Amino acid sequence: MSGTLEAEVEALWERSEEGLTAADTGADERATIETFLDALETGEIRAAEKRGDEWEANEWVKRGILLTFGLSATEPREYGGVTYYDVLPLRRTDDLAERGTRNTPDGTVIRRGAYVGGDAILMSPAFVNVGAHVGDGTLVDSCDTVGSCAQIGENVKIGANTLIGGVLEPVEGTPVVVEDGVSLGAGCRVTSGFVVGEGSVVAENTLLTPRIPIYDLVEEEVVYGELPPERRAFTRFVESSLGEHDLFPGGAYKPAVVALDIEASTVEATEREEALRS
Repeated sequence: MSGTLEAEVEALWERSEEGLTAADTGADERATIETFLDALETGEIRAAEKRGDEWEANEWVKRGILLTFGLSATEPREYGGVTYYDVLPLRRTDDLAERGTRNTPDGTVIRRGAYVGGDAILMSPAFVNVGAHVGDGTLVDSCDTVGSCAQIGENVKIGANTLIGGVLEPVEGTPVVVEDGVSLGAGCRVTSGFVVGEGSVVAENTLLTPRIPIYDLVEEEVVYGELPPERRAFTRFVESSLGEHDLFPGGAYKPAVVALDIEASTVEATEREEALRS
């Protein structure tokens, strides 16, 4: 089906480039968009996939998400007795229970076109945007945001008040990726297409973005845009080129991330936390 759906989305994209608007959208175009959103929610299609060792964006999927905005009118919608105005409804959640997934009410928002796997937990208030993919067994804690098209793996623990960015545009840009088995401490920020490698443990309040260097002390190198797998990462500050400026009498510093091997005590601590949440 995805091959046919891809062709339909690409054709619709061409028409939108030629001037098709929400006012011109009829039943056939609407059916394509609804089928596309259903495919996102079932996990049949994804905004990005790992091919070999690299994550790559599925450009046609991201175009489809953009079409859902461009060809949909803002209108009043009802959810939980509240009227809101948007181009997309919220995602129905009546399919989650049969997969062992639970979400707490009054603040958990899962937007239409988001995938949530089995045995996952979404705590209030949390927000999962269109095109996001949340894998089996993953915890999205209170006050977390999972941005559009973000790819979250299986058995990931996202600590409270954490921001996972997305990257919807440009369509060729790979979104934020958090691979299987990652633990992100409370207050982390992962943005701008950064990739967190499988099995890594990231300390609280760590900022991961391609503009901040990762000092990988395992391989003795500095990398940007990714945290290698199986690392323990935390923020430190290194000297800035502005260090000699008169306005910084004590020296100027900029944030960096230090990555080490995961110690047995770190693994034990994350396992204890997982047991408490079971």
